[in-house]
Amino acid sequence: MPWVQNLRRYIGNGAGLGSEALMELETKRILLDIFKEKQQKAAEGGTIPTFYKKKPEEGSISQRVQKLAKYRFLKKQSDLLLNADDLDAMWVCLRENCVIDDTTGAEKMNYEDFCHIASVCAEQIGPKCRRFFSPSNFMKFEKDEQGRIAILPFYLYVMRTVSLTQARIDMSELDEDSDGFLQPHEMEAYIRGLIPNLAQLRDMPAAFVQMYCRIAAHKFFFFCDPHRRGKACIKKVLLSNCLQELMELHQESEEEVTDTEQAENWFSLISAQRICDMFLALDKDMNGTLSQQELREYADGTLTEIFIQRVFDEHVRRGKTSAGNAREMDFESFMDFVLALENKDAPEGLTYLFRCLDLNGRGYLTTADIHTFFRDVHQKWVEGGNYELCIEDVRDEIWDMVKPADPLRISLADLLSCKQGGTVASMLIDVRGFWAHDNRENLLQEEEEPEEE
Repeated sequence: MPWVQNLRRYIGNGAGLGSEALMELETKRILLDIFKEKQQKAAEGGTIPTFYKKKPEEGSISQRVQKLAKYRFLKKQSDLLLNADDLDAMWVCLRENCVIDDTTGAEKMNYEDFCHIASVCAEQIGPKCRRFFSPSNFMKFEKDEQGRIAILPFYLYVMRTVSLTQARIDMSELDEDSDGFLQPHEMEAYIRGLIPNLAQLRDMPAAFVQMYCRIAAHKFFFFCDPHRRGKACIKKVLLSNCLQELMELHQESEEEVTDTEQAENWFSLISAQRICDMFLALDKDMNGTLSQQELREYADGTLTEIFIQRVFDEHVRRGKTSAGNAREMDFESFMDFVLALENKDAPEGLTYLFRCLDLNGRGYLTTADIHTFFRDVHQKWVEGGNYELCIEDVRDEIWDMVKPADPLRISLADLLSCKQGGTVASMLIDVRGFWAHDNRENLLQEEEEPEEE
């Protein structure tokens, strides 16, 4: 119909519209153009995901909303956790409704008991305990011939879940930018908050708290921040052995524990004081850093000079105050050094040492590299009054221990897979480590004799 076409043409060009209608039409056109432009950019970009999101500015509304939402979420998660009284009540319910195994005397429950205990706990504690009594959780535990599980492993599972969840909430509260990572000062703040609750740290002098937190936090970053980005993933921290080692300090020591046993735990007060004392004893000129000459005195001078030199080449940055080409090791680098030597069998410690052993940075070791490093060990070995060694025999022994995929070179993956990488590293950098390997059979006999007596 001609009049319909004329009317559409008349309205389409906006000639017959008022000012408000014209503004609305123009707005619609602008939004449509923006939409088409975004569609075109998305098509040109393909499937590349968004990898950067600008963080809200300090004090902005978006930042305040984010903080409020985070606070409410963490508060809700905290309210869903079982407290100490709830855990005690659950343990009472488990013991009152279990059966005793006639053979082992262990307290066990079948699935019917499991469901009954779930209903009893729900009445006494509330619905927040129901998630632990799911069928999938029951199936996680080892069952006997009658399909029963022991109540103790189940209760320990509940306690560990609650403990890890609480730790994640506490860490998330300290995560200022809410990116799932903790920076060093945030990790130190978390450890500082734990100290009053750790039985073995309650008597720590107030003047040493800051230094202790610095030492304790450094181990988390050594193991959970392998690329040295200055931040540790919260999930990785929760799953690491470091957190479990720290939580061991919750236990009250009923029997007297020797200083040696306490020193094995990096997070113990004795261990932290030991690290400080070692650094101060090595720092002869009292300038707060260690030179190569000073570090050579570490471990009674049993480490080889070439290894010390390689440590400075690979892991010590040239400071602004260093004169000429000299490098000085600060306390942070010293803690890395100690952690690597005390955890040579761990992937992180072995990676640290492998970089020192890899003279040319090729990613693998050759017979020439092995010969170069063991030559210094051999010299210290002979100076100590030991019998003469054939370097080629030791080199062949190392190759037999590692069994590398490529018979001409040893990679880091070879050292990790052979399960003897820490021993090999000790043989190449420390004359005491080689002595321990050479006398391994005698040392094993000495350890077995007291047990037999």
